[in-house]
Amino acid sequence: MTDQKNAAYQGPLAGIKVLDFSRILSGPYASMVLADLGAEIIKVEPIEKGDETRNFPPFHGPLSHYYIALNRCKQSIALNLKSPEGIQIAKDLARQSDIVLENFRPGVMDRLGLGYDVLRAENERLIYCSITGFGRNSPHGDKPAFDIVAQALSGVMSVNCEPGQAPNKLGIPMGDMAGSIFSLFGLLAALHERNVTGRGRHVEIAMLDSLIALQGYLSQIYFVTGESPKPVGTQHPSIVPYGSFPTSDGHVIVACLTERFWHNFARCLGREDLIEDPRFALYEARLDNRDELEPIIHDRMTQDSTAYWLDRLTEFDVPNAPILSIADALEQEHVAAHGLVETVSHPSVGEMKVVRGPILFDGQGPKPSSAPSLLGEDTARVLRDRFGYDDVKLAALSEDEVILMGEKP
Repeated sequence: MTDQKNAAYQGPLAGIKVLDFSRILSGPYASMVLADLGAEIIKVEPIEKGDETRNFPPFHGPLSHYYIALNRCKQSIALNLKSPEGIQIAKDLARQSDIVLENFRPGVMDRLGLGYDVLRAENERLIYCSITGFGRNSPHGDKPAFDIVAQALSGVMSVNCEPGQAPNKLGIPMGDMAGSIFSLFGLLAALHERNVTGRGRHVEIAMLDSLIALQGYLSQIYFVTGESPKPVGTQHPSIVPYGSFPTSDGHVIVACLTERFWHNFARCLGREDLIEDPRFALYEARLDNRDELEPIIHDRMTQDSTAYWLDRLTEFDVPNAPILSIADALEQEHVAAHGLVETVSHPSVGEMKVVRGPILFDGQGPKPSSAPSLLGEDTARVLRDRFGYDDVKLAALSEDEVILMGEKP
């Protein structure tokens, strides 16, 4: 558990107020990271069913696994943004906020009367972040964009498979998360700039742009050769040997990124002769002769077990790893040593495990997490604390279906 010193540390963004209209994944992941860094997050949800992910099974009590994963450390306020009163409450909250975050299709927030120009006119320090699938000027226009759509259009699915197999999506929702990650870069840069100028910015991120920006050397292979990279499975398009190799009872990851590691690996295999073999002596030669080298490696490694090779590869200082399941990854000693899994408690839901943020400051991680809120659980408290609403006004707004005050734990 978190020590007392860490519990007192609120994070470098303490005092920053975020009004979060986003839902599903690309926005909520970004606001959750901001919460880890100390920001106060008020998540605005529709009064009917809230964030769509609240309804995705499996559930922990009334809370969806999906919602739990992306919405810890936030306050839920449920507003009817189709009503003038709900829009006014949202505007009042934005006037007090440092950041507004949304991930609707382009134009939706403008039609609601909550676009950048409107909100900035009342708060010039406001930093307004829009995460969309394709951005305002894309020929894809108003098409709906989800993770797999961005992955398909980015080219990443075409290389995420074994040679000759059907294209596959990444196992993690990288299309959504790429938008989240780049939005965080933009938001933190805009906060820094605002400290100098006193003025906010409109930060715009497209999920497809973000995934293409993450192609790294894959895009450069195309620019240099004129040919699209081909799928190589767990192997590397330009480094050999690198990837998953079979053992007598499974597979092991080996990553010979440098010549030193290749030499170590050859010695580990008991095949020091491969180091001087002209077919394999240099990067380019090994790449050209991949089809000759990999069977040699396979033949040797399938003679012994995964456990044997993990020990031997480590002994010879060759980068290696077992291929863990999600369950095994979460239960490994590294995760426990770093305190990456935290138990949080909700008064009505009970205890649940969540993954903590990974960023450390002076050796300290994020402040202790709070459990995700039930839909509208924080509506009354936020409106009381921010605007002094009394019980009579809250009851009237609830009766008129402007707000939902949610279940009380």
